[in-house]
Amino acid sequence: MKVDLFDFDLPSERIALRPVRPRDAARMLVVRGSAEKPWAPFEDRGVRDLPSLLSPGDVLVFNDTRVIPAQLEGRRADGEAKIGATLHKRIDLRRWQAFLKNAKRVKEGDSLVFGGGVTAIAEARHGDGSLTLFFEGDEPVEVLLDRAGTMPLPPYIASKRGIDAQDLEDYQTMFAREEGAVAAPTASLHFTQRLVDAIDAAGIGRAMLTLHVGAGTFLPVKADDTDDHQMHAEFGRISAETAQQLNAARAKGGRIIAVGTTSLRLLESAVDADGVIQPFAGDTAIFITPGYRLRAVDGLMTNFHLPKSTLMMLVSALMGRERMLAAYEHAIAGGYRFYSYGDSSLLLP
Repeated sequence: MKVDLFDFDLPSERIALRPVRPRDAARMLVVRGSAEKPWAPFEDRGVRDLPSLLSPGDVLVFNDTRVIPAQLEGRRADGEAKIGATLHKRIDLRRWQAFLKNAKRVKEGDSLVFGGGVTAIAEARHGDGSLTLFFEGDEPVEVLLDRAGTMPLPPYIASKRGIDAQDLEDYQTMFAREEGAVAAPTASLHFTQRLVDAIDAAGIGRAMLTLHVGAGTFLPVKADDTDDHQMHAEFGRISAETAQQLNAARAKGGRIIAVGTTSLRLLESAVDADGVIQPFAGDTAIFITPGYRLRAVDGLMTNFHLPKSTLMMLVSALMGRERMLAAYEHAIAGGYRFYSYGDSSLLLP
């Protein structure tokens, strides 16, 4: 499909630079139906309405990944070139795949010096332009990042304001446990303990999985056709206990509602041809576009996405392209806030 089919005009003032407070005070657009079914009216609701919009026995699936300070600024050791690095995916205990700013000035074997005395060697260059960075020293890489790194806010925020201490809290979900993400699973940023308590009281289940979101989530689709776009692999894990919980809920008539596109993508990577979710541990580069038949989920809670992005294609696969473009037109006209720190939507095909 042509990438331009997923384009829309978004006024810059609709891009949220800070989240609302408290987190669960965000608005939520409820979209029901799809291109193949009668279109119900859009519903302007709030995130706090979520328990009343679902049914007892449904299960919300959260991503418990934790964002690491994966943005580094430094220079080549010879002092001739400033280098910025955004870590993308862990390779082993001391190696990370990274996207570099000013990457053409870096050759394999170059030594890079970042803040706090952190140094790394540029190793293999990958086909997507990224490089492997080998972090020197005996300290765990996580310790080095705490000393030298900053939170990797999306470019549409970082280009408009500086990253500050408040982002250390704002860009982390309440479920964050497993370190390794370069971007937050932003749909979960809206959750508070008050909302979780209301969900539990309503008889709605909760399940956890892990997908370490990589820097590829920030990259634009440069191809003209979706067939020519290559997704970046990310590591995910679904335990046997979680798979069993979700399959049992569905067998009893409950719906599986993914909280965020990261949860949805991992569930769809783990489901078999019969719709049974299997335990999973490994990389996924699944690319979901219209025409893909979703087997693992019955709905999605997600923020509003960028024009022509892979995530706009994903929600179009779930609800229908025209339906989603109409929903986004409604959201823009209604003053909804977009992207990572913005408002939410609940998509129920």
